[in-house]
Amino acid sequence: MNTDWQQLQALALAEIEATLAALPPPLREQAQQLPVTFEAVPNAGLQADGIEPDTLGLFTGAEFADEGAAVLPAQIILFLENLWDFAGGEAEIFCAEVHTTFLHELGHYLGLGEDDLTERGLD
Repeated sequence: MNTDWQQLQALALAEIEATLAALPPPLREQAQQLPVTFEAVPNAGLQADGIEPDTLGLFTGAEFADEGAAVLPAQIILFLENLWDFAGGEAEIFCAEVHTTFLHELGHYLGLGEDDLTERGLD
């Protein structure tokens, strides 16, 4: 599948909406409050802060329990070109990776560490 930016965004958005719809209602309500943005790849500023150029997703801001103390609002950033490359240009694999990456970053928002996420198959 040859794809462009709008197609990547549409595929990712549809996958996020399906993932949200499958969450239990209390968790879905929390997750729907968390903005999700799409970038092609981590920008130079993020890379200067130590984010690897091939990163698939990033949670920024305070965890849900600490939101009142945050200077910047929490958000999830998905790097769609990196996800597409990781998926080898296959739409089905791309959607599966968007699903996993979104849940991984949502886990960080909910206070889960890398070990917790790995135990849940979200590494």
